[in-house]
Amino acid sequence: MSLARYDLRRASVMADCNLSIRMEKPSHGLVARAWLRKAVEATLAAAGVSRLVDISLLIAGDETVHALNRDYRGVDRTTDVLAFAFSEPQGSQEQPFVMPPDGILHLGEVIISYEQADRQAGEQRHPLQQELALLVAHGVLHLLGYDHDEPEAEKAMKAMEATALAAIQSDNGPRADAVL
Repeated sequence: MSLARYDLRRASVMADCNLSIRMEKPSHGLVARAWLRKAVEATLAAAGVSRLVDISLLIAGDETVHALNRDYRGVDRTTDVLAFAFSEPQGSQEQPFVMPPDGILHLGEVIISYEQADRQAGEQRHPLQQELALLVAHGVLHLLGYDHDEPEAEKAMKAMEATALAAIQSDNGPRADAVL
């Protein structure tokens, strides 16, 4: 099985992206939407996505993420990031999501626990912005078919995360805590 679900080439520009961003308490008003967009677009570009994509991003609290993790993965605890892809890897027994014939690559939804990100940033002793960037990149890469279930796949995913993080942090664009 390939490491990524889609045949993507290195993109030299940011990907076009229909991005829906929702923020629940406790993150509402604490993370800049422009910075989240930059993080998603930089990850897509780092992964070589050059076509129009559609993604939903939810920054939620532990309660929401815990419930989703329990209901959809059977794991009764919170987690840092969940990714629900509209398409499954080749060989999956799941019925694929039927994509509309609009030419847009509908990837799915990334859900991040703001509270878990804050805890992890404290544990790692780095800024919350860095942790959020990592989780955005990690979730988007899952939507693109990257995984960390085997050592080789994990190595490829971590390398792509590092490339995406460098792209996210490369300019003086919007900051995570900038005024919304």
